[in-house]
Amino acid sequence: MTSKGIKPKIETQGMDISVDCVVFGFDNDQLKVLLIEQKQPIDTSIKTQKAVPGDLVMDNESLDEAAARILKELTSLKGIYLKQFFAFGDPNRVRGLKDQQWLRTFRVNPERRVLTVGYYSLVKLSEFKPKAANFAGNAYWVDVYNIPSLAFDHNEIVHKALLMLRHELMADHIGFELLPEKFTLSQLQKLYEIILDKKLDKRNFRKNILRTETLTPLKEKQQGVLHKPAQLFKRKLK
Repeated sequence: MTSKGIKPKIETQGMDISVDCVVFGFDNDQLKVLLIEQKQPIDTSIKTQKAVPGDLVMDNESLDEAAARILKELTSLKGIYLKQFFAFGDPNRVRGLKDQQWLRTFRVNPERRVLTVGYYSLVKLSEFKPKAANFAGNAYWVDVYNIPSLAFDHNEIVHKALLMLRHELMADHIGFELLPEKFTLSQLQKLYEIILDKKLDKRNFRKNILRTETLTPLKEKQQGVLHKPAQLFKRKLK
């Protein structure tokens, strides 16, 4: 720890290590990803960009601890779904002109190579509102299929995270992390369709998802809907 209580950053033979987090949320209509606005430098002529939340790893901090710290600053939540999915090590990933102008205002060695480890997280949108952290000017949700040009290689990072989400959705049925505690089969199917970016046959989907034995049917139905109330389900605990 330094005299001001701030842990120094890892410096490994001319290379920094960072963690970038792709946070997914679902609002029943869109799959969203959490973006931040880069902190505005004192020199307001330097253009800031949008990015996924990330930070350099502190000394004596594991990768998992760094990812959890970043998410806690943005969400104030602990114990949310968080998984490492890929490492990004292109030597020039932070050396583009648009990125260097911003980095020179915040980093002692802005041209140092930065290897980043990607994590993705799944959160229930109803449980929190994102807030700006000490490394961001603002934080907000964007449709994952309508993401603007981002800083560094963050568009690639989001794309890789989406591919991993699709894989694990089918292999491990992790979509429940994005839904309310109680949901209908129609809501679940819509989530799958949006993540996979394709339409699914209603009958086959219901037959296949019930066959996985991951759902518990409830003796409850929707309330406050204009159409015929549908049966509610919840995730079956292991």
